[in-house]
Parts: sequence; structure tokens; C-alpha cells
Amino acid sequence: MEILRIEHLSKVYGKGETAVKALDDISFSVKKGEFVAIIGPSGSGKSTLLHMLGGVDRPTSGKVFVDNTDIYNLNETQLAIFRRRQIGLIYQFYNLIPILTVEENITLPLLLDEHKVNKKHLDDIVTTLNLQNRLNHLPNQLSGGQQQRVSIGRALVSNPAIMLADEPTGNLDSKNSGEIIDLLKMFNRTNNQTLIIITHDERIALQADRVIAIEDGRIAKDEVIRP
Repeated sequence: MEILRIEHLSKVYGKGETAVKALDDISFSVKKGEFVAIIGPSGSGKSTLLHMLGGVDRPTSGKVFVDNTDIYNLNETQLAIFRRRQIGLIYQFYNLIPILTVEENITLPLLLDEHKVNKKHLDDIVTTLNLQNRLNHLPNQLSGGQQQRVSIGRALVSNPAIMLADEPTGNLDSKNSGEIIDLLKMFNRTNNQTLIIITHDERIALQADRVIAIEDGRIAKDEVIRP
């Protein structure tokens, strides 16, 4: 079952002679439960692509369908709501709210939607992430690895259609990096959670089901590693 489809996606920054084409006519699809790694050198367009997939920045042309919804056919309010409910975003720099506790940061998407928190679902996520003794802590009281676990919990709490991670281990040492990738892979496998990771780390990419290489804003390679 297809969960994500990208059709002729392009993004141009600037105009005229100073225009820069960050993405150039990219098309591909992702099946539900697939683990895809997107790789490429700095400036290749991979982070721009992730922002387009996540509804963070609108493309110059092309379409993005998430669970059969054309997300850029939505207005800004509708897109913000859809993104909060259907797209889990994990960043390199965590992006936690410093004045909120761990529990408040994790449940923030639900609170913004005025949805009741499913206590069992929250407990399951917190236990899996080994954060049950940190729920009342603030982000500055946590290690980098713990902060990234909180951002994973926040991305998962709404049961999104897809989870997007932009260099999720970029700020972590090798031990924490391995633990974070193992957690993401576990959610991918046990919950059939679609996972797309932007990474420059070949070791992480080779753990994916499929690797898409981006060069100069175009797909240079799209290779299935594990059918």
C-alpha cells in the first residue's frame, strides 16, 4: 500500500540569474511500513526534499500526496493541522520547547489539537524510550540522547502516517546514535511505521530497506536493499 507519492517536485529559490534550483523534477513513491534512507552531499537538496515531504515549505511546482491527500492543495491552516496529525518530524537539533516538561513536549501535538491524551499509548511510548523517570524534567536537564528520545516520542504520539527524520543522530556520540537508530527501526518494524531518514552516514543508510541518493537536486540512484 502506497503511503507517500511525490510527482515532479521542484523547488527554486530566487529569481532570474540568481535563481537556485534546489530540487529538479523529483518523482518517487513510498509504501506503508517502508524504511527509506535519503543520502547525498551537502547542498544536494536532501533536506529541502524532506521539508517538502513534511509540509514545512511549499514546492515551486509538483505534488506531494500523503495517505492520498494532496498536501499542497490545503490552505496554511489545513496544512498545519494535517502536518501535526499525519507527519512526525524529528530534527538534528531536537526543537524541544525549553519551558515545557518531557511529558508536555511529547504530548504537545495532541494538546494543540485539543485532543485527549491516550494514557496507555503515551505510557507505551515513554517506556519504550526509557523516559518514564524523566517526565517532569525540562529539556536542559536531559542529555542529548534523552532529548532526541523526547523528540521521537513527540513525533509518534499522534500515530502519524509517516515519520521524517533529518540527520537525527548528527548531534550525538556513536553510542547514542546507535540507540536512536535502533529505536527508530523498532518502531518501523513493530508498528509498521513508515520511516524516512535524511543522513550522510553510510552505516545508517545501509540499515534501510531502500536508499535514494540525491545529487544536484535530482535522484541519482534509487536502490532497494531489502525487498
